[in-house]
Amino acid sequence: MPPVLGWAAVNGSVSPEAWLLFLIIFVWTPPHFWALALYRVDDYKRTGLPMLPVTHGSKFTRLQILLYASLLLPVAISPVLVGMSSYIYLVVSSVATIYFIILCWKLYIKYTERAARYVFRYSIYYLSLVFSGLIIDKLVMQIFI
Repeated sequence: MPPVLGWAAVNGSVSPEAWLLFLIIFVWTPPHFWALALYRVDDYKRTGLPMLPVTHGSKFTRLQILLYASLLLPVAISPVLVGMSSYIYLVVSSVATIYFIILCWKLYIKYTERAARYVFRYSIYYLSLVFSGLIIDKLVMQIFI
């Protein structure tokens, strides 16, 4: 909800673009937290928190991570499809998302704690890259066009 609230605070209303920003975060959240839960599964078991790796196992969790990461590709490029951004953002978001999918695919094929940690850490960078790409795209387009 933070992107929607921020958009409303700046623009005085909520538009479809704000919901696209929310959707990016919404689809990004499961692979981010499930990657963390994979390599901290013993902690979650010990405390009784029903995270996906605890309730459904590693293989199922890794499949869900891969599916959500794959869903991020059309979601991440949707700002271009609605005219909210241009080719700069398209390149940044596509490359960042494809790399994220590759990392998730590797994690799905073979679980290692290192791979799960890497997916988790990259997911943080991923979100920063995507939103920075939106900002840079907007600034470049305002300056040069």
